[in-house]
Amino acid sequence: MAALHITTPLLRHGPLSAAQDRTVLLKMENLQPSGSFKLRGIGTMCRRAADNGATHFVCPSGGNAGFAAAVAGAALGVRTTILVPQTTHESVRAKIRDIGAECIVHGSVWDETNEEALRLCQEPGAVYIPPFDHPDIWDGNATLIDEAVQQAHEAGTDFDAVICSVGGGGLLCGVLEGLHRNGKAHVPVIAVETEGAASLNAAIRAGELVTLPAITSIATTLGAKRVAQQAFEWSHRHDVRGVTVTDAEAVDACLRFADDLRTLVEPACGAALAVAYQQLPELKEFHAPLVVVCGGIGVDLAKLEAWKNHFKR
Repeated sequence: MAALHITTPLLRHGPLSAAQDRTVLLKMENLQPSGSFKLRGIGTMCRRAADNGATHFVCPSGGNAGFAAAVAGAALGVRTTILVPQTTHESVRAKIRDIGAECIVHGSVWDETNEEALRLCQEPGAVYIPPFDHPDIWDGNATLIDEAVQQAHEAGTDFDAVICSVGGGGLLCGVLEGLHRNGKAHVPVIAVETEGAASLNAAIRAGELVTLPAITSIATTLGAKRVAQQAFEWSHRHDVRGVTVTDAEAVDACLRFADDLRTLVEPACGAALAVAYQQLPELKEFHAPLVVVCGGIGVDLAKLEAWKNHFKR
């Protein structure tokens, strides 16, 4: 069966490239049918589960993973239930329901939502679809690097670093898997988190997995209090450089990206873009960094304006 995700463009960011005398490349995952890269991994897992007889997908998610699972379920003709915590905005819940999935609001925090999802998965034919922590998800997410390597080759260019946002670590694991299976194990990855949601950086500093007491960042879709074990292990066998940016820097990057590319992205995506827009020191040695524009459905003009006004104060 064909993949559920599409091939996304690899673009050169003209203004940043000219201003910084380097080639800033953009992998435009915001153009996926689900609005984010999540359809690559979630779609891969759902398709394989359906091939193995699954009749019900159950996904606990605050937003993008659930929306991707809903898109996958609709494409595959499989009943899909998305469970979200009470903190998930009604606009996101409505988008999930509009796809045709059942959206259940359960729990004040994601841990409670997850417990209910696991309970529902006890039913025959039900399959638990995690937001980020599964080998099928990492394998699917790695396809964005498969594409980027081929696209860069066809354009007569190459990239010497990858910049990606980190929440639970599903995207990071996919990027790293993709680099290694394409002969690019030498390419460093700049792993970006926002302050208040930096579970990977906390784990790297501590030398072990750390559970954050709470998520205080505006970038709620980076809100994993504990990064995946696999992501932490990758940091020991690949050149992974952890970076944190402020919420204000992430939002500023969203606003500048909207002006430059006429495209809206979430602050979770703005975190990766902020490394380029702020010309952070971690970027200094690279001549052709690739930014994964991970996208996100939790953004609209009103939210962007509200974030802008919030950080003016």
